[in-house]
Amino acid sequence: MARVPYLHLDVFAAKPGGGNHLGVVLDAADWSTAAMQRFARWNNLVETTFLLPPTRPDASYRVRIFMPHHEIPFASHPSIGSAHALLERGLVQPRDGLLWQECGAGILPMRVEGEGATRCLLLRPPPEHVVSTELDAHPMLAAALHGIPVGELPPALVEGGRKWWLAEVADEAALRAWQPNHAAIGALARATDSMGLCVFARRSSSIPQLVVRAFPAGVGITEDPASGAANGLIAAYLAKAEPEGPYARGYVVSQGRELGHDAELIIRIEGNDIWVGGRTHTVVSGTLDWDVA
Repeated sequence: MARVPYLHLDVFAAKPGGGNHLGVVLDAADWSTAAMQRFARWNNLVETTFLLPPTRPDASYRVRIFMPHHEIPFASHPSIGSAHALLERGLVQPRDGLLWQECGAGILPMRVEGEGATRCLLLRPPPEHVVSTELDAHPMLAAALHGIPVGELPPALVEGGRKWWLAEVADEAALRAWQPNHAAIGALARATDSMGLCVFARRSSSIPQLVVRAFPAGVGITEDPASGAANGLIAAYLAKAEPEGPYARGYVVSQGRELGHDAELIIRIEGNDIWVGGRTHTVVSGTLDWDVA
């Protein structure tokens, strides 16, 4: 048995209790892959991360990300939360305002803005590309979108770190009230080897804002309260479709209210670079006893 520091975090939350849960094992250098998977399964969060020394000189640290039943190469909210944990414990220091995360998707930059409770971390996700677009892009797409009015942009399947179907909804009220057909979304996700469906609506405000709901049926989740990777793909899709539009330089995302959460994600768009981030709060800080063999 080993005793190691462990944190339970609230990621993408303007205030504690609004974001997405994450478990972080701070010193996993001696853990076997099997031990990581056993703990992630027992922990039963959407993702648990394990922090390790980097294997490359250009990285600040290395992270392995586990869902309860398998390891994944990349996800945004585990990346943001892991960087927060290391900064809070003083285990890493930014270089020129950046951390460099080593993960299954390569070396990714993390921007550090501010300190303490007001600190904001923003990740530049892997490059994305549009796989297919339009309502007839897949024969199962119409069923997955049944009952909701589509917006200005056509639906699209976009890949970048994760693969999501994206669809704009005509207005915020329709998006928030929508009762989706989860079986149809699951069938679409399985048929296209994607995470599922993420829908968004534009919100009238002096600051450009989007309302987002995400249904990652492809990994067995009904609805996600805060989806960093999906929001990064939405940002890239908007920036390319409307390069001179009001959302082309960034905006704020509201997500999770339908689940009793109130996540806030910050999107920055600088040329071809998309940055996705927000604040993280430490909810539980303690030690973990586990068989690491």
